[in-house]
Amino acid sequence: MLAELAIVPSAPLLVPELSGRDAAEVDEVRAAVLDAARSLGGAARTWVAIGVDGPPRLFSAFGVDVPVAASPGRETPARETPDSGSGTDPMPLAMLIACWCRGRADAPVELRRVLVDPDATRDDARRLGVDLAAAIAADPEPIGVLVVADGATALSPSAPGGGDRESAHRLQDVIDAAVAAGDVDELAALDPLACELDGVVARPVFAALAGLCADVDVDVDVRYAGAPYGVGYTVATWSPTSPVRARS
Repeated sequence: MLAELAIVPSAPLLVPELSGRDAAEVDEVRAAVLDAARSLGGAARTWVAIGVDGPPRLFSAFGVDVPVAASPGRETPARETPDSGSGTDPMPLAMLIACWCRGRADAPVELRRVLVDPDATRDDARRLGVDLAAAIAADPEPIGVLVVADGATALSPSAPGGGDRESAHRLQDVIDAAVAAGDVDELAALDPLACELDGVVARPVFAALAGLCADVDVDVDVRYAGAPYGVGYTVATWSPTSPVRARS
């Protein structure tokens, strides 16, 4: 059954070794992500992480070799080659972040990884979420879901998405409001072209989230909403208002 769901960004800057410990601009979002991870760890010892697919890599690609793992006790120093026999397995950035969160949950969490095709249609992504919801509801154990997704990338003059665009702010406002309201219909309705133009690569992840929680009423705790370095980051936890189990 679904115990709790957390939404976090897929930002390497969350990792202190990568951003630098003096990067004050990320302190607030990092603290919110850590709080969300600890909350999810308190709710469930098994997590399903959902993020957009991408090239497999290690955190060393962002400057420092930070070992992470999907299971407790496997965070050993990584190697640069996939067949090294020890350390972090290369994986898409969203899953690196998910594993990093798992390691900071203050609980022995086992993480299952679900990757969404970045080009998935709205219907296909939502269907993935619906199927995942059925599998989670059928499990008698509490399951936590970690949704790893960034917002728009053009929210400041120096933003990586090409500067400060009003369209990006409007789109980010829609995402933040939908997350804050637990409005899955709004998340499912995000326009693919608008998302492509303003850098919301996680658009199909939000559609999968909409399918996952289509029949779930949630209490929402927004822990952070902001745009350090011009990218929209939202951190929230969604808690079902009643236990969600498989339909008969």
